[in-house]
Amino acid sequence: MNDSPSTESEPSAEARDEVRRPRRGFYLLPNLLTTASLFSGFYAIVAAIDKHFSPAGMAVFIAMVFDSLDGRIARLTRTESAFGKEYDSLSDMVSFGLAPAIVAYQWGVIRIAEYGRAWGRFGWLACFFYAAAAALRLARFNVRTASIDKRYFEGLPSPSAAATVAGFVWLSSQWRQPGLTGLIVAFSVTAIAGGLMVSRFSYFSFKKIDFDGPVRFIYLLLVLLAFVLIASDPPLILLLIFGGYAASAPLQWVWRRLRRRRRVPRRGRPAP
Repeated sequence: MNDSPSTESEPSAEARDEVRRPRRGFYLLPNLLTTASLFSGFYAIVAAIDKHFSPAGMAVFIAMVFDSLDGRIARLTRTESAFGKEYDSLSDMVSFGLAPAIVAYQWGVIRIAEYGRAWGRFGWLACFFYAAAAALRLARFNVRTASIDKRYFEGLPSPSAAATVAGFVWLSSQWRQPGLTGLIVAFSVTAIAGGLMVSRFSYFSFKKIDFDGPVRFIYLLLVLLAFVLIASDPPLILLLIFGGYAASAPLQWVWRRLRRRRRVPRRGRPAP
C-alpha cells in the first residue's frame, strides 16, 4: 500500500498560476451601464448646446443612476476589473465634470455677459474651476481609494456636486429673466460645488448600509415618500436633497467648532 499523498487532488502549478493571475479583458454588463452613464453625460452636453436645459439637467441625474448601478452590479456579479475602474473614472469626468460645467456655461454665460465683460469672465472661470476641481477630485479618489475610510468621502463626491449644479440650472431654466442676481447665484453655486469637491470635508458615503438585508417598515415608507416628493417637483426636490447633502459637511464642521469653543473654560480675569 502506497502511503504517499495522491497528486490527483492537488492543483497543478499551472492551475495555481491561473488562479493568482489577474483576469484580463472586461465584462459586458457593468461596462454597458458605465457606457449608459457616459451617454447620459454626453447627451446633457448636446442638449445644453441646443438650449434644452431641462433635458440636460435630467440627463445628469440619469447618469447618476447608471453610475450607481455599474459598480454595484460588478460587485454582485463578481465582475470587477481594472479596466472597469478606469473606464468608470473617465465616464465620471465627462458626466459629472464636463457636463455640469458646460450646462451651467451655456445657460448663464451669455446672459451674464450682457451686464459687463467682467461678469462674463466670472461665469466661464467658475465653470472651468468646477471642471478642474472634478478632475482633481477623481484623481485624488483613485490614488487614495485603498487607504481611505470607506464610511466617508474626502470632499464632496463628483456625482453629488454635479447633481447640485444640474439641479440648480434645471430649476433656474424655468426663469425667463433670472437677472444679474440669479446668474451670480448660479455661478457661485457652481464654484462652491467645485471647491467642496477638492475640500477635506468628510461626507457620509452610505457604503456601510446593508441594502440587501431586512429593513424596518418605516424606512420603506420614507423611501416611498421621497419618490412622491421628487415626482411632485423633480428639480426643486432633487436640488434640496443634494444641496442639503453638499452643505451637510461644512455645517457639521461649523457646529463642531462652536461646541469646542463652548467647552473651553474661560480664564479668570487677573486680580487688580
